[in-house]
Amino acid sequence: MKMVNVLLVDDEIPFLETMTKRLAKREFITASASGASEAIKLIEKNSDIEVVILDVKMPEMDGLSALKIIRQRFPLVEVIMLTGHATIESAIEGMKHGAFDYLMKPCDMDQLVSKVREAAMKKRRHDEKILEAELKKITTSRI
Repeated sequence: MKMVNVLLVDDEIPFLETMTKRLAKREFITASASGASEAIKLIEKNSDIEVVILDVKMPEMDGLSALKIIRQRFPLVEVIMLTGHATIESAIEGMKHGAFDYLMKPCDMDQLVSKVREAAMKKRRHDEKILEAELKKITTSRI
């Protein structure tokens, strides 16, 4: 599997820095943002981002609001919600709005890595299907 492009979004800077380093050590291409608005701008600028690891509780814009915007504007980017304040309701809400998965902080690093890889594979399968459909459209229109 080629390297996965991951964006980590969390308002807790020490956590953000630690997780970014830990993911980079596992051969992920990482970017980070300390808030949802910054994250959305990064996704706009970097179409290579495949998976967003998104904190639920952030001051400027919460993770669920950010998730809705990301799913609307970048429907193929997969989002894993991460929180230290999980409730069943917020997990269900996140999944309803298209989150790939929902993990508790502090999460097991192996579990997070596994989920990020699964999410990236899902995105890549969608990308391939779109490409196949576009190629089919091009080739059938020439016949």
